[in-house]
Amino acid sequence: MLPAHPARQWISLHDENEDQTTTWLFDVAFMLSNYHCIYGQGCQSIDSEPDPSETIGCCLHGAHLVDDDDVERVADNAALLEADEWHHHGRAARSGGPIKVKGGDQMTRTANGACIFLNPVGFAGGSGCALHIGAVNREQRPLDWKPAVCWQLPLRLDVHTDDYGHETVLVRSWERRDWGPGGNEFHWWCTEDDAAYSAASPVYLNAAEELTELVGDEIYARLVTELETWTRALPDRQTSLPRATPVSFIS
Repeated sequence: MLPAHPARQWISLHDENEDQTTTWLFDVAFMLSNYHCIYGQGCQSIDSEPDPSETIGCCLHGAHLVDDDDVERVADNAALLEADEWHHHGRAARSGGPIKVKGGDQMTRTANGACIFLNPVGFAGGSGCALHIGAVNREQRPLDWKPAVCWQLPLRLDVHTDDYGHETVLVRSWERRDWGPGGNEFHWWCTEDDAAYSAASPVYLNAAEELTELVGDEIYARLVTELETWTRALPDRQTSLPRATPVSFIS
């Protein structure tokens, strides 16, 4: 286990490209922790009561889509799903599609108290996200099918831009406060629970695909080098944390 630190520690990587310069700050504690998604393996969901099926997870309110590309990707992939892959296939068709506008935002519809893409336990095509299932069935990456917020969680890019266009991006875990006041209403949040810190490998390895998609091949490769240097310098060579502590640094 990593020794306790009085403040959060970061790895800083500078990235210069034609458009702008970016400084990436990676939360060392979370990157080296053994966090992983425990959907179906003890996930209690964010509902007001624990979910005994462990399959609702954070799909309760549907997914907010971040931009037009996100909307197009989800709509296009939903159109590829067959009825035997998606429990609410017919319901989505009758409702005018799986996406709705709420408060000016576009998001996935809900059905039976959760995201319309959530297949219930016992569905022959498999329980869980129909988009995820559809991607796996076609030997494609689920992150190319699912809403951005769904495949990124619990990784968060916290972006701060100065007066000259330089970006400082904190790469860390989502915390309750990142959802605004609504986060305090969650019954449970996975990055706060020791049960979610049980993976066989640290986050920077078990979430390699997602991290690479978020920060790019070059920055990810540099991150791996820095983290491996960091862990070799630890006296006990241990790299797991019970959980990541709340972030106190804001650029």
